[in-house]
Amino acid sequence: MADDKLKHMVFPRHVLVGTNAIDRLGAMVADLELDAPGVVVVDANTKKLVGPRVRAALEGAGLRPTFFESQGATMQSVSACVKAGRKAGAAWYVGAGGGSVIDVAKLAAFEHGPAWISAPTSASHDGICSGRASIKERTGSTSIEAKPPAAIVADTAIISKAPYRMLAAGCADVLSNLTAVLDYKLAHRLKAEEYSSFAAVLARTAAEQIMENTSLIRPGLEEASWLVVKSLVVSGVSMAVAGSSRPASGAEHLFGHAIDKLAPGPMHGETVGVGSILMMHLHGGDWQAIRDALKAIGAPTTAKELGVPSKKLVQALTTAHTIRPDRYTVLGESGLTKEAAEALAKATGVL
Repeated sequence: MADDKLKHMVFPRHVLVGTNAIDRLGAMVADLELDAPGVVVVDANTKKLVGPRVRAALEGAGLRPTFFESQGATMQSVSACVKAGRKAGAAWYVGAGGGSVIDVAKLAAFEHGPAWISAPTSASHDGICSGRASIKERTGSTSIEAKPPAAIVADTAIISKAPYRMLAAGCADVLSNLTAVLDYKLAHRLKAEEYSSFAAVLARTAAEQIMENTSLIRPGLEEASWLVVKSLVVSGVSMAVAGSSRPASGAEHLFGHAIDKLAPGPMHGETVGVGSILMMHLHGGDWQAIRDALKAIGAPTTAKELGVPSKKLVQALTTAHTIRPDRYTVLGESGLTKEAAEALAKATGVL
């Protein structure tokens, strides 16, 4: 077989989702046959929320955790975490927290070398299972290559107690796969980019699980957390199959990153959810179905609900194509004119 036919896919070895899953964290790490020392990344909130249970679970399995308290998803935190890991002789990292904690853990593990385990306390986006980290910079967030987790331990009892806005944002992030897969196929047809129909089916299936079960996604309902986490994991697997974020990241994500630079404040899932309404309209698809699903879940569908000024939203639409020039999408290579962006936002009710 020629070298250009080789395909390397990295998947989690274990995915444990359910009530009190956090108490099995030590068993999951031990089963990966990793050495005893490791680093648990937390922030001030999650250290109080799950720190004692994480320590008990790891020490109960004969593992020796060092806790690192992250100050945010910045390169400074990542560098400090790597330093702590090397000092401890860490053979693994655990990200026990929300998206920013997990991003620090995965990037620190990537730079240092060991495996990392995802232990999310919320389900706000597919970063809990993806191989990319979102790092904050002065001009917004930057997506950086890392690696998928060796295991995912998602305690739905804990996740269901997180602010509902986070779960709604996670749903919106998964729904954005519907436009991402269209861009994925478009780039394949027009730019001869590599395309995996299997990855596309997985990404679309994750989104359809949310679309078909919006009535179950309600605040404080543990079943809702289980459904969303499962969909986020399937979305992450689609990226592992593709070998890139393509099945779950298209023009709607470019729009989201542009918003983050121009008008920071909304959550990642919220911006890409609204982006999916807009981009599905450009694709000529059923954007109303995405809008209605987001409304049913309680996620934003307008600039006003996002808290983004109209001018900034239009500017984001006209500049989104510059965020990743290497990623071809429905926005094309020259993007939208101001007039086209305004017409699009008004046609979809986003403005």
